[in-house]
Order: sequence, then C-alpha cells, then structure tokens
Amino acid sequence: MSRKSLTAMVAITAASATALAGCGQAGQSDSNGGGGGDGPAQLTMWTHSAGNEAELAVYEQIIADFNGSQDEYQVVTESFPQGAYNDAIVAAAAAGDLPCLLDMDGPIVPNWAWAGYIQPLGIDPAITDNLLPTAVGRYQDEIYSAGYWDAALSVFARQSVLEANDIRIPDLDDPWTIEEFDAALVTLQEAGYATPLDIGAEDAGEWWSYAYSPMLQSAGGDLIDRDTFLTADGALNGPEAVEFFTWFQSAFERGLASDSGTIGNTEFNADEAALSYTGVWNAMDSLETVGDDLLILPPPDFGNGPVIGGASWQWGISDGCNQVEGARAYLEFSFQDEYIAEFADRQVVIPATAEAQELSENFAEGGPLYPFVELSERFALERPPTPAYAVISNVFERAARDIMSGAPVQSTLDQAVQEIDTNIESNDGYGF
Repeated sequence: MSRKSLTAMVAITAASATALAGCGQAGQSDSNGGGGGDGPAQLTMWTHSAGNEAELAVYEQIIADFNGSQDEYQVVTESFPQGAYNDAIVAAAAAGDLPCLLDMDGPIVPNWAWAGYIQPLGIDPAITDNLLPTAVGRYQDEIYSAGYWDAALSVFARQSVLEANDIRIPDLDDPWTIEEFDAALVTLQEAGYATPLDIGAEDAGEWWSYAYSPMLQSAGGDLIDRDTFLTADGALNGPEAVEFFTWFQSAFERGLASDSGTIGNTEFNADEAALSYTGVWNAMDSLETVGDDLLILPPPDFGNGPVIGGASWQWGISDGCNQVEGARAYLEFSFQDEYIAEFADRQVVIPATAEAQELSENFAEGGPLYPFVELSERFALERPPTPAYAVISNVFERAARDIMSGAPVQSTLDQAVQEIDTNIESNDGYGF
C-alpha cells in the first residue's frame, strides 16, 4: 500500500454509506460470472490497479496461468484508476451488476459485507489460516476477504546522525518511550534540523487514521470501543486520548513536526528532516539514497507498546456472483507463494505468508526490508472492523487536524465522539 493508495483508499463517507445500505444484494448478470454455450464460464474481475504496471503484471500472470490450467472458467479482468474505482463499484451495486471478483481496501470490508456487496469468502481455511492476520478481512467473525500483502510503518533515521547526537538507537524489544522520542526531537532541532520529524501531516485522507490512530492506540486510546463497536466514548475522548493529542498538538506548536512539505520521503532523503515516520513503500528510495546508514526503527511507545496500522488491499466475491465455485477456485489458485512473493518485490509490500517471504528478494530474513516483516508481526493492529469505519476515519481526520492547528483537545474529541456515536445509532449499530 503506497501513501498514494492510502490517500485514494475506497473510503465511503456517511452519505454514501447510507446509499450502500439501500443497495441490498447485488443482482445477477453476465458480469457476475454468467455462462452460456459450450465454452468456459466467464468470471469478471475488477481491480483498482489501473496505472500500476507492477501490480497488474502479476495479476495478468496469475490469470493466464489459471485460465490455462483448466477449461471450466475464464477470468476476464477490468482495471480502474483508483480515483474512479469507488464510483464504479457504487454504480454497479445500484444496478445489480457487480463483477464476481473485486478488490477492496481492508478497512472497508465490513461496510461492504454489511451493505450486501460481498459474501463470505468460503475459500479453503488452510489458505486464510496461513496469512498474516491483517491480510484477512472479517465482519462479525466471518471471513469476507483475503489479500496477498500488507504494509507497515516505521521511523527512518540515519545511524550517523543519532550517534553524533548521542541518541540511543531503539530496537523492537526496547523502543523509544515517548519521553525519549520527544527529547530526541528536541536534541535534533537544537542540532540544526529546523523541523526534525517528517510525520507526513501534509497528506490527507486515510493516511491520518492509518498513521496516527496507532499512536493513539499505543497511548491506550482507540477510535472506538472494540468490545462493543457501539460507541467511541471513553476510547477516543478518554484521558489516554487527551494525553496523546496534547503531545501531538505540542509537537506542531514547538516546530518538531510540520503540516507542510512534500508527500513522500523527500525531506528525509535530502537530510532536511532527521527522522521520517513513513512506510515500507518508501524504503527502496531511501536505501538507494542513504545506503547502509539507514535505520528502520520501530515507532515510539506512547505507554502501551508500539502499534502500527494493518490491513491493505484484499479480494472478495460479490454477493450476486453466478459462478461462486469458479471465483473460489481462482482465488485459491492465486494464493500461491510464488505469486505473493512477486507482488511483494514488485510493489515493495510485505508478503502475507512466511513461505512467500522466504522466496522474496527483499523480505526474506537477512534481506534489506526484513525489518518490516518483524514490525508487522510484532505491532500491526487492524483498523476497527466495523461498517462505521469510513465515517470514523473521516471524523478522526477532521478532529486531529483541528487539534494540530490549536483547537482545544478535550472538547474537540468529545465532538468527534458525538458524531461517530450518532452515526452508529442512526444505522442501528451496524449489526452489533
């Protein structure tokens, strides 16, 4: 998942979430896997990956291999630009014309399941049991999707810079405490880095929940009460959340972080920022620029251990698919380790199986990006698996931006909780 992918995530706003609820189950048509005559039944597959040549190349190989391996089904794919994909899905659902196979960003899976877009996945449990937990999409404890990869965030640093400023180099077992992290930023600012941390705040959209809610969770708060999924009260506005956002606000007030800059890892690569809170998708560029001086560090511990976001793009089967067995046969075929490793190396994402990891050029143990595997295994937490997530994410971004700009912390969080709880109540708890 690139930063671009996060920003362009298939996010369903409160208004479109209501529209989804009215769509009901997808109808049946030719695009849903209709078959006629004596030839193989067609399975139509939609993906958001138009323009991503590396990703599409792997899909094309899988489809060619699957179609050539049997004569009962033929997969036909159509790719959309990310910016147009959500509109295409909404229109197709309203018309009862969704394809059999469709991809979706992990956090939106519960909403699509609740709205009747997709059905329980039903593929061999041996496959989903072998995947990273964050590569499996669930709603109400039922599996609805599965993916070939995940992404992970970390803090990039130069070893030479930390050593020159007598800053301890953290590791997975002993990450920086928030006090150490803050002190390191102050030291680096005094050493000449005007804004020592590139935290990515110039970005917009899903990046805010993906990047900053793990910090909140590390502090002991959350986006919602995960015991019930019926309220954000106490999770998003409790004392732990207030303490985290007070620090968050102060980091911008003191110039330790900024909301301006270039999206990506440009400032760190140019040595204009000493630390960069960024993701695996930027690692190869930084390795080429910084070389052996690059450190891939865990995020700081805000009190309850480091946390990073989890769940990336995954695949599901539409509720109205006419060729469910064929769709499942294709998906089971596609989860071969060699394909997963190809996705990982071509896209710079974490392979979802240990076997694919060992086949990977970059992510095998000892490989340049292996630290991201460890970060994902140790610290990844999926965004809340509730149909309300799209609304929660939008509200969280707005509240966090306001706090960054100086809004009072407690009242801003209280207002966010009220908006989220009102939406959940108006949708009868989204099934919880």
